[in-house]
Amino acid sequence: MFQVLPQSDGLAVRFQEKVHFLPGAGLDVLFQQSDPAAWLADQVSAAGSGIWPEELPAPIQSQEVWAAGVTYFKSRVARMEESEGSGGDRFYNLVYDADRPELFFKATPQRVRGTGALVRIRTDATWSVPEPELVLAVNAAGRVFGYAIGNDMSSRDIEGENPLYLPQAKVYRGSCALGPWLTVGPELAESTRISIVILRGGEEVFAGETALSQLKRKPQELADWLFRENEFPQGAYLFTGTGIVPPGVWTLASGDVIRIAIDGLGVLENTVE
Repeated sequence: MFQVLPQSDGLAVRFQEKVHFLPGAGLDVLFQQSDPAAWLADQVSAAGSGIWPEELPAPIQSQEVWAAGVTYFKSRVARMEESEGSGGDRFYNLVYDADRPELFFKATPQRVRGTGALVRIRTDATWSVPEPELVLAVNAAGRVFGYAIGNDMSSRDIEGENPLYLPQAKVYRGSCALGPWLTVGPELAESTRISIVILRGGEEVFAGETALSQLKRKPQELADWLFRENEFPQGAYLFTGTGIVPPGVWTLASGDVIRIAIDGLGVLENTVE
């Protein structure tokens, strides 16, 4: 697998324990390739050595970030519970079993935070949670070629009040974290584990784990729906939904540390601003 990070004047690529620097290249160029893995292999073979950066910026350039919802049974149950009383719970039940998935716009590049950066909870929300997710890197032709770890910060009270408030619950500054790098490689096994630990004052206050086998829809299926009647000349990132939901009305607080790990992809860590 290739691990890719954007730099100010190129790409840092880690492959087989060696680091290479691709000057003048960018993630937009990578996402435009018909076979990004083959392109990286060619570039790395001719590239000079480099140093893996200490700071890990979000692996994004011009890509839009989208997300799929209610793709795990656990998420379906949580969404129905938070919307109970508003009448919106039936929509989540319907979309879980529907042919067409829920897809929504999540972030522009400037709203995305890398590992080590601060994420935010809305000041007008009272029930905020992180959503640990596998993120798909989809090239301009609509094919999944890589993966990253994502944190889809969400205001559950706002979304639960009315499903039409979903953009406000999901899209705001500091609501999206992505990293720790872009991993380009073969399809992940269904046994791949996704886990989260949240620390408050240095103490663990929540932990959870799921597996990719619990994802109801195949990753490429979600990408195919995203690219229906749409185009992404620089490719796109697609969050695949969460299967880990804190219990009850548990909510994040300022200063909480969120660590999300996915087998083979590393650890994404952010602190709540």
